[in-house]
Amino acid sequence: MIRPSYLKEGDQIGLVSPASKINIGEIKVAVRMLQNWGLEPVFGSHLFTQENQFAGSDEQRASDMQGFLNNPEIKAIISTRGGYGSVRIIDRLNFDLFNRFPKWLIGYSDFTVFHSHLNARLKTESIHGTMPLNFPKDEKANSSTESLRNALFGNLDAHTFRPTKVIRAGRAKGELIGGNLSILYSLMGSISEMDFDGKILFIEDLGEYLYHIDRMMMNLKRTGKLKNLAALIVGGMNDMRDNKVSFGKTAEKIILEHIEEYIYPVVFGFPAGHIADNRALIFGREVSLMANAEESILSFV
Repeated sequence: MIRPSYLKEGDQIGLVSPASKINIGEIKVAVRMLQNWGLEPVFGSHLFTQENQFAGSDEQRASDMQGFLNNPEIKAIISTRGGYGSVRIIDRLNFDLFNRFPKWLIGYSDFTVFHSHLNARLKTESIHGTMPLNFPKDEKANSSTESLRNALFGNLDAHTFRPTKVIRAGRAKGELIGGNLSILYSLMGSISEMDFDGKILFIEDLGEYLYHIDRMMMNLKRTGKLKNLAALIVGGMNDMRDNKVSFGKTAEKIILEHIEEYIYPVVFGFPAGHIADNRALIFGREVSLMANAEESILSFV
């Protein structure tokens, strides 16, 4: 996998809104924090444009992304927020100059579209991490922002965490992939679909109906995506919804049901996703997982 250069003081970081709309008030704290890190935030031309739920038209959002992909002075691109919309612009983008000048692409949730596309088509590492909308309003560093800063500057070594549940404790090594389960499901069969074999898969989701979780996990199983994993890491699976007639299982139980026949380590409760403790992950990186119910460690080799 191609590894973009780590950032250094004075580097420019592009802010884009490839999905839902945002306003300056929602990211002004993040801008100050990025500046305090020694970085120079650069706004996309249409960063605060609004068209219905989107941050401008597909053409405008793609234009901002393309401009930063092409600009060798921009060393990283961070999505201001998630929502929905990245899949509408991914096929409009040309990555030829990005290949010449690789840079870090950062975000989570809807930004999983870019993580998957970079992994499948461009063989380039990217960062699943917190976004400006989620930076702490009091400007005090927290685990989410500190892990992002460490990842960007090349200082992210490992995450030590206490899992909520470990299925089949043990050790695993492999390339880390994944992101938002709903987005991964939506990309199946497209040119942005990743290869899952031998990988350590991370998944998270927010606000889905429980039967949707079952549908997506059924898809991953029936397409063979779960069969040959090196390990499965489950992050935030919060605010799940149910129908009046209950589905009868939690998200955790649904996931367990679909991986129970496999022998690789499975860890629940990793601190990443739509949760307060949203630690940065480097997708495309060879990592090692030590899965233990008392304390687990994900190391970036």
